[in-house]
Amino acid sequence: MNRARAALLLTLGLVNGAATADPTSSLVTFANNAGGAQGWQGMQTDSGLGGTLVDPDFGNGAPALRTKMNNYFIAWWNNTNPAYLGDWSGLGTVTIRVDVFATLVWFGFGNPVPRDLVVELRDYDNTPPNVPWVSVWYNLGTLNVGNGWQTRSVTIADTASVALPAGWGGTGDFLGTGLPPGRSFASVLASVDIILFHTSPPGMVSGFVDYDVALDNIAVDVAPARW
Repeated sequence: MNRARAALLLTLGLVNGAATADPTSSLVTFANNAGGAQGWQGMQTDSGLGGTLVDPDFGNGAPALRTKMNNYFIAWWNNTNPAYLGDWSGLGTVTIRVDVFATLVWFGFGNPVPRDLVVELRDYDNTPPNVPWVSVWYNLGTLNVGNGWQTRSVTIADTASVALPAGWGGTGDFLGTGLPPGRSFASVLASVDIILFHTSPPGMVSGFVDYDVALDNIAVDVAPARW
């Protein structure tokens, strides 16, 4: 068992001679008494002129990780917490979920524009020449401005699946629109180096957009492994 896999399984409570009987979760609420951000971060630190901060008063059960800025897209990621990284293969059923609140998604002078929230799992190892990463991604749906907190989620029924499950896409080929030769859904999940949420589905072209979007209660829920 490699170190990354051992760290992930230990964090999720799945290593003790056998898998645990109950599902586990790596829930992050951004509350200080629950460990704060636990490795989650967003694009640039809020300096008062826009950026990302842990807003103590805005969460779905406050606080929340909130980004306010003008950019082509916004993103939040974790590449340090072993609860989200390493070898996901063999974990059985995994559900990624997040609460999201969109206050503002505008283009130009107050014109609302549709932007989707994507979850992406990236592997920086075993990539084709001149390709920085290989990844799998899923569109969690359009950000609904003014509709309050909404929970978005996707369930991976089989983390050992070779083929991309329904609704999932891949990146890393020459065109950046699919998995490269020799890579599979399972091989990416076997080496997750970063998990991120963002508003830029592969292939999307965008101008500058004014964003005010918050995330809370980020979790990776793992059902009992089938070992």
